[in-house]
Amino acid sequence: MTHKALWGGRFKHALSATALKFSSSIGLDKQLYQEDIAGSIAHVEMLAAAKILKAEEARRIRASLRAIQKEIESGKFELTDDFEDIHMAIEHRLIQKIGVLGGKLHTARSRNDQVATDERMYLRTAVREISKQIAQLQRVLLYKAEKYFGTLMPGYTHLQRAQPILVSHYLLAYLSMFERDFERLQECRKRFNKLPLGAAAFAGTSYPIDRARVAKKLHFDGIVENSIDAVSDRDYLIEFASACSMIMMHLSRFAEDLVLWTSKEFAFAEISDAYTTGSSIMPQKKNPDMAELVRGKAGRVYGSLINLLTMMKGLPLAYNRDMQEDKFPMFDLVHTTRESLFVFSHVLVHTTFRRKHMEEELRNDFLSATDVADYLVRKGLPFREAHEITGKIVSYCLDHRMFFGNLDLDRLQSFSKAFEADIFDYLLPHKSIEQKKSAGSTSPQEVKKQVVHWTRVLQKRKG
Repeated sequence: MTHKALWGGRFKHALSATALKFSSSIGLDKQLYQEDIAGSIAHVEMLAAAKILKAEEARRIRASLRAIQKEIESGKFELTDDFEDIHMAIEHRLIQKIGVLGGKLHTARSRNDQVATDERMYLRTAVREISKQIAQLQRVLLYKAEKYFGTLMPGYTHLQRAQPILVSHYLLAYLSMFERDFERLQECRKRFNKLPLGAAAFAGTSYPIDRARVAKKLHFDGIVENSIDAVSDRDYLIEFASACSMIMMHLSRFAEDLVLWTSKEFAFAEISDAYTTGSSIMPQKKNPDMAELVRGKAGRVYGSLINLLTMMKGLPLAYNRDMQEDKFPMFDLVHTTRESLFVFSHVLVHTTFRRKHMEEELRNDFLSATDVADYLVRKGLPFREAHEITGKIVSYCLDHRMFFGNLDLDRLQSFSKAFEADIFDYLLPHKSIEQKKSAGSTSPQEVKKQVVHWTRVLQKRKG
């Protein structure tokens, strides 16, 4: 059943079914029904307070809007593709219920400022939910950092083994990254939590409305001051998409590490069977698919960001129908980011690190080479000379199929007389991390400070 357009007064012909189907957004924006009704209730209450509507008129409209919400939630009122969008669907139903009085709801507003309001309210909820997911992932990271405190592993640069680090230090690096993501979302919310409603189509309205009252009712921090900007802006959505892209980038990097580390070549970690899959043809396989999917879904969120930027880049002021195309990327990036955080937290909970294997790998490599060079510097050599001497020792070991632990003092002194018996304390991986002095380093003392710091931060954030 096709409904008569509420804007059709100047048209001689009805919108064709083809055009309606092509232009309808209700398949997506029906998800905004709660925000749309809440905004309408605040708007009609303001109209009554401003004497634009009678108190009884406002009461009947408000009661009917609440009834419509219950009808949507119960399935009694079905939001079908016969409607252009959620705004028209609700208003049409309102007129069905209370007659011409329902047509007064749209006084002093437009769908242009209405949808911008709905979206900002929706994003407030999304920020709250995604922030909770970030905090939960941070708690898992902190739990794992405490559980594996004291466990050593090879640290990497250029995906080449570099220096020994604590597993806890590695995990807390991601906790720090996700903290910046958390902060970006809060900062983004501060900027977009301004009310567009009252801008009407784009030029404002001649009715004596009270935008500040509506802003307070809907928990906005104020109004968007310029009415043209209020309806033509999607910065709030683009900035949010950018913040989500950063979250997904961090998740993707972490997922990549897990994919590598759970391979036989690394064998640093193992993910529980509950979060891995098998092969349809190779019976021995155990694939880290959840981590791979998170890594892959980063591209979807990036795509949403590029979608929004491309949609907006050539639009003249003010509102253009192109902007209706913001719905799909908005809903998709919210869902994808939220679900990826949720799943990855569970993957990490069910991941174990192989202490003995990682520490064995540390002994059979040259990760303490920097410590050897630093030892020579403390004995008075310039760093560049110490670096060259240590490099020659590494080359000698490679040529003779040995590691630092196979060298005796005489052999070391053949490279430099600065070596003394205490050099062997610096060749051990656990001594390497204990030697670190700088704030924020991988030394047990500094990592413990980070654990204490994050414990306090996340306790304050609880709930």
